[in-house]
Amino acid sequence: MDFFKEMEDRIPKGKVRTRFAPSPTGYMHVGNLRTALYTWLIARRNGGTFILRIEDTDQGRLVEGAVDVIYKTMAECGLDHDEGPDVGGPVGPYVQSQRRELFGKYARLLVEKGGAYYCFCQKDEEEAEHDEEIGKQVKKHVCACRDLPLSEALARAEAGEPCVIRQRIPHEGTTTFHDASFGDITVENKELEDQVLLKSDGLPTYNFANVVDDHLMGITHVVRGSEYLSSAPKYNLLYQSFGWEVPTYVHCSPVMRDAQHKMSKRHGDPSYEDLIREGYLTEAVLNYVALLGWSPKGEMADREFFTLQELAEVFDISGISKSPAIFDIAKLRWMNAEYMKKLSPEAFYAKAEPVLRTCIHDPSIDLRKVAALVQSRCEILSDLPARVDFIDRLPEYDPALYVHKKSKTTLENSLDSLQAALPVLQKLDNWTNEGLYEVLVALAGEKGVKNSVILWPLRVAVSGKESTPGGATELCALLGKQESLARIEAGIALLSGK
Repeated sequence: MDFFKEMEDRIPKGKVRTRFAPSPTGYMHVGNLRTALYTWLIARRNGGTFILRIEDTDQGRLVEGAVDVIYKTMAECGLDHDEGPDVGGPVGPYVQSQRRELFGKYARLLVEKGGAYYCFCQKDEEEAEHDEEIGKQVKKHVCACRDLPLSEALARAEAGEPCVIRQRIPHEGTTTFHDASFGDITVENKELEDQVLLKSDGLPTYNFANVVDDHLMGITHVVRGSEYLSSAPKYNLLYQSFGWEVPTYVHCSPVMRDAQHKMSKRHGDPSYEDLIREGYLTEAVLNYVALLGWSPKGEMADREFFTLQELAEVFDISGISKSPAIFDIAKLRWMNAEYMKKLSPEAFYAKAEPVLRTCIHDPSIDLRKVAALVQSRCEILSDLPARVDFIDRLPEYDPALYVHKKSKTTLENSLDSLQAALPVLQKLDNWTNEGLYEVLVALAGEKGVKNSVILWPLRVAVSGKESTPGGATELCALLGKQESLARIEAGIALLSGK
């Protein structure tokens, strides 16, 4: 059977097919994760097939172990793929470098169809001698190779003369490209460069490999960053030259650090892995990333919280914005805190326990009780050490913490409150949150002061902090009677100047 016919016969048809095609460069940045998520959602919403393809033809940028990072991230996020390098499928292989011979055949086919040509120019000639200004400042490769008779070009290439294969862009007319987000985009062909499709080493360029693979894998929808919009008309011309159907393109505006700058790993912006290491929940990150450039319609328009399955039910391409999205870490922290609060106590403890063990070493402390105290006050897991470090050891603190305007406490009445509370607590047998609260409120009543005049100084004395994961009685119950009394006595000594 003819090779090209056999390849065409392999292409699945009749349903939506999308692909996520990352380069294994070491980490999954937020923009990549958003592309993967949108691509997965389009497939799932339409009952289609989601494909993972590894694009590793740019050998200079490959990072060892990066493919494992991709698999791990996709699995953690629940973005399961139906076809890919690890699960196979009808149109493999799904690693671009393993398709090298295939790209060469399609590049030569395109030459025969008149959509490309062999170029024998040396690299320095390409850069120095064949740039010219056409219309506006545009670099455009122009050389005599374009007009070589096909028989002569083939003979030179088969004789081993170094060459590349370039796309033959028409010099006249225009090309119109349609994008689902940006609509029709028309460019004059004279502004498009005869881009290299197949390099002298036989490897395809990114743009050529994408077109060939997307067609042969039956991809119906392509999600990519808007920075590729300028290249999009060239894709149309490639599809036309081959006689292939153009997929639906969905270009997404970039994720920005601020109004002027795109997010960048080298400028310290976090990757997905960074966010997880900092203690963000995968579910919160996915929810937030989904809303970076997309918004639901209709009755869901004001909704902010979605599970992955809910997103798959409501996601629609029409909700994708043409405006850049600002990555607001404060908004993500808020959303993550809301997710933390909604976890069951058991689920929160499972996530918090490894962190708590790094900063609480006293075996008498019940970490489950600590987790219960901090859950409603925790934004990200990496906040926990700073919030609970006082449990293991009372830190040095400034007596000024005892002065609290709202609680109406001063250095003087704080000392008085601690001195009055100490003997009461020494006699207390019911050392529970409820038992502690009962006797201390009764003490405040006897002294004719607000509850806070007793409770605030006690809270400072046992924690040495202005902000704590719980009130005075909760902290005392957690620390135990002996440790609490020792800290109260230390507070009295500090306020007495002893």
